[in-house]
Amino acid sequence: MNWNYSVTMGDSAAPSQTERPPARSFDLFPTRIWQLSLNHLSAQWDAWTQAILAMRAAAPVPAGRTNRGGWNSVDNAVLQQPIFAELHRDVRHYCMQAFAEMGLGSPAFNVQSWVNIHDRGGFNFQHMHEGALLCGTFYLQAPEGSGALVFKDPRPGVLNAYAKGNGANAYKDIQLRPSAGLLVLFPHWLEHFVEPHANDAPRICIPFNALRP
Repeated sequence: MNWNYSVTMGDSAAPSQTERPPARSFDLFPTRIWQLSLNHLSAQWDAWTQAILAMRAAAPVPAGRTNRGGWNSVDNAVLQQPIFAELHRDVRHYCMQAFAEMGLGSPAFNVQSWVNIHDRGGFNFQHMHEGALLCGTFYLQAPEGSGALVFKDPRPGVLNAYAKGNGANAYKDIQLRPSAGLLVLFPHWLEHFVEPHANDAPRICIPFNALRP
């Protein structure tokens, strides 16, 4: 091997470890999500909660899908209801920010939205939102013990990696702890699930998809 170094007269030793420059590291294949708190809408949270509980009382049979141990709405246009107009506006605004960062410009899209409620022990099993441009959720009520939103590592090859955790080239799950007012957006192909809810007060959120019209 030819070392890229200089020697002085009579010095035939290989370079020490400290003389070797460190290799540069490059973290490839990042997965970007977006989140922020919509606390400027907090004055409406109580009214939104009451509207959602009224929706559940009027149609108590849950839609099913991936939700277990609680209730979700059959209505997939919840944010189109007038009471949620300001939240709908903000969801569209931050979807547009995400699209710009993704290099998609300003695509036309519709917002599909529904309600998820988890009672004690409720959860969502692992899934992704096939066919959407972008996905997200708004947490209206997240008491202590609310189940975390868990994102699965999207790299299929790393499932069998010997390294686990936060190290380089390791397999990992990412837990997002919900809080009231938090808005989260993520790519539709990012598999996720919700851990069991551990409080008698329900966990309430409004998930949504940005869809091509």
